Amino acid sequence: MKEITSRQIAQLVRNLCIQANTILPQDLRNAICEACQREASPVGQAILGDLRENFEFAQEKMLPICQDTGMAVVFVDWGQDCHLVDGNLEQAVNQGVADGYIQGHLRLSVVGDPLRRVNTQNNTPAIIHLQMVPGNEVSITVAPKGFGSENMTRMKMFNPSVTQQQVEDFIVDAVSQAGSNPCPPVVVGVGLGGTSEKAAILAKRALLRPADQWNEDELYRKMEQRLLERINGLGIGPQGMGGSTTALTVAIEPFGTHIAGLPCVVNLGCHVTRHACGTL
Repeated sequence: MKEITSRQIAQLVRNLCIQANTILPQDLRNAICEACQREASPVGQAILGDLRENFEFAQEKMLPICQDTGMAVVFVDWGQDCHLVDGNLEQAVNQGVADGYIQGHLRLSVVGDPLRRVNTQNNTPAIIHLQMVPGNEVSITVAPKGFGSENMTRMKMFNPSVTQQQVEDFIVDAVSQAGSNPCPPVVVGVGLGGTSEKAAILAKRALLRPADQWNEDELYRKMEQRLLERINGLGIGPQGMGGSTTALTVAIEPFGTHIAGLPCVVNLGCHVTRHACGTL
């Protein structure tokens, strides 16, 4: 049985908070650069060039890519052959988030109560999603989520009689209604199936899929590609200024569901859909 200390967890989370907010994943860097080459609008092309300059400068100077350094969403895939010692997982993750945001000089954007609205001054509490997996490793992904994009989340509890076309129309409409609010070009995460909360988690996890990878299932791969074409045909464009690049990719994560329904959640990531992963 491999032992993992709470201090190791906190230190890894700290480092990932800083990394995620200052270094854009390579797949998204590539996607923005490629979009810049094929963007039809001169204004859109110029904006994509500015976005590229921004993430390059942020990495060089170790500064936040965006002023909204988000609420920390932390995915913990815990190997079943690992044992946590010297502490509590939730406390360790929140300590890591607090250290990362304070020591990394990242904006503190979290309030401790949704109605009292008093800033916690350390960006906690984090949102923690834990799942047990085989093996003797602990994999942690920190995905800071800004609320310009998070506020554009949409859910629909479809009846089982819904057609695939109607589901696709709902997803496209979610992006259309969001307009420029989520700072396009966006990453479109879709959770399909399960229950309402499962679909929401699936949609958030979908944002972590590399931008250059499609679903392995042919049905969903073709659906993702069709949706991307339709969404980019909306004309919203980079930062909502018009153009042919409204989304960088679409990722659908399906899950089994009840015979009486079909939950669908659309969660949008902005052009800096940030995340960083580490393993203990």
